Amino acid sequence: MDWRAQGLCLREDPDLFFPVGGINSGLAVLQTDEAKAVCRRCPVTRQCLAWAIDVGPVEGIWGCTTEGERRAMRQRSAREPAATVNAA
Repeated sequence: MDWRAQGLCLREDPDLFFPVGGINSGLAVLQTDEAKAVCRRCPVTRQCLAWAIDVGPVEGIWGCTTEGERRAMRQRSAREPAATVNAA
């Protein structure tokens, strides 16, 4: 079975995972918090996050992260191999 079929987000309004407004606006922050609360209970959060990171920039909340949080993860990951090579 595909991991997506097990996501708790399927039982929620899809708009919840695509917050409206500025990143620091009250409504967007509330929506983001509510979406992440669903993700924290979800059995496929790790698979969802891995997919979102692999695919690249995707809008919305995936794997309990925002697009900005995933961008930061990809940037940190890109720097890690260089640091390992330089340390050797």
